[in-house]
Amino acid sequence: MKRFLRALIRIILRLIARVELHGLENLPSGGFILAANHLGRLDSAILYYVIDRDDVIMPVAEKYKTHWLFGPLVPALGGLFINRFDADINAIRDILRRMKKGGIFVIAPEGTRSKTESLQKAHSGVAFFAAKTGAPVVPVAITGTEDRLVVENLKRLRRSHIVARAGKPIQVRLDETLGRDEALEAATDDIMCRIALMLPERYRGVYAHHPHLERLLKSEASTLHPEPQPIEVA
Repeated sequence: MKRFLRALIRIILRLIARVELHGLENLPSGGFILAANHLGRLDSAILYYVIDRDDVIMPVAEKYKTHWLFGPLVPALGGLFINRFDADINAIRDILRRMKKGGIFVIAPEGTRSKTESLQKAHSGVAFFAAKTGAPVVPVAITGTEDRLVVENLKRLRRSHIVARAGKPIQVRLDETLGRDEALEAATDDIMCRIALMLPERYRGVYAHHPHLERLLKSEASTLHPEPQPIEVA
């Protein structure tokens, strides 16, 4: 069923968008955490392009549990509903249990779609799960899924151009010189700056002038090399 649903999602996406993928060689073969920015409703579907596997753990806001489409679709794809405004202990335990079995945990650290169409301040959940499990984090940057653009293109019978870039895996190690909350925030900022690094400048939002991003940009400039050709899915 999961494979069929993923295939169906791909068919629908091919009809409404041209999807361009970069960095698929950076995805580990085992379990990992995929952390992506969140621009629009199509983000989740795009991530099923990036990771075409059965063991995907994708949390979705609990408000969609009664939705006519997402209500049955999310659990059928292996996702789970989670309360974004409280510590959902049962959901956290379920995620940790499935990650121990090699599952891929997909998370949008910002917690919700960006109303500014650029990066918002992220929550520290991604760093918590990375530190707790030891799983590597793969930062993913998505552009072209803004709801406004997608709707406008659909009205004009025009396909959207969506780009997803996967960066190299990073191992989260909390700074022991900081308090727990500060260490989690610092690790989260590192992940978000690596997402920002792969985004065009106008998408970088609150991380646009972050000191760590500026260091990453300087480091990238000093080791600049041609980007591999993207994989054109459709």
